[in-house]
Amino acid sequence: MAFGQKIQVWLLALVVSLGMLAVPGSAAWAVEAADFPPLPELAAQLGQTAVLDDGGVLSSTTEKEAIARLTEVATQTGTQVHLLTVKRIDFGQPVEEFTGELFSQWFPTAAEQANQVLLVVASEDHRTAIATGEGVALDPAIARSITQETMLLPIQKANYNQGVKDGIDRLSLVLTGAPDPGPPVIAEESGVTRNYATAEETDIGQSSIVVVVLLVVATIIPMVTYYWLNRT
Repeated sequence: MAFGQKIQVWLLALVVSLGMLAVPGSAAWAVEAADFPPLPELAAQLGQTAVLDDGGVLSSTTEKEAIARLTEVATQTGTQVHLLTVKRIDFGQPVEEFTGELFSQWFPTAAEQANQVLLVVASEDHRTAIATGEGVALDPAIARSITQETMLLPIQKANYNQGVKDGIDRLSLVLTGAPDPGPPVIAEESGVTRNYATAEETDIGQSSIVVVVLLVVATIIPMVTYYWLNRT
């Protein structure tokens, strides 16, 4: 086999190997905004869009209670809150970016976005984010506190039901005009050692895993291909 043909085979093997890491629907594949159908289509399928448990991490009780609470918020304020759970977000993409992209995809215009809220939980990533329209009475600092303080700690412990319940309870109170109860008190200052990763540490860890996997693939595939070609 000519040297040029060997190079072509090697490149093809590398592309195929990398592509195996990016097969939609595989267990290791992560979602992106484009994977989701329009919101009206989901509403037709599910009969509601308040809770979309695509990650399959919520109990039926939590889901029913969340739907009832968010429906009540919509009735009182006109603000539509949508909770979406997913297993994993596309590697390397910040959860805030994913949430913003999906929010814009579901609500393309400023008028459509005005009274909408999208709350995202990525269960295996242990990440959360929120996007809101201009007409939603929610301070950005409180919105971030809800996702990064109220919800994140239980979610990082895989207690997704508690994280969602606590987050929706606090969000509902704020949206309906009640005083913000604030985040849960963490006794880290009293000498208790923190045994969970922050959102920033989680993002760094996910990125490091991707880099290591790609480096391993880029190293092993050429070696295997080289030895295989020299045996033929």
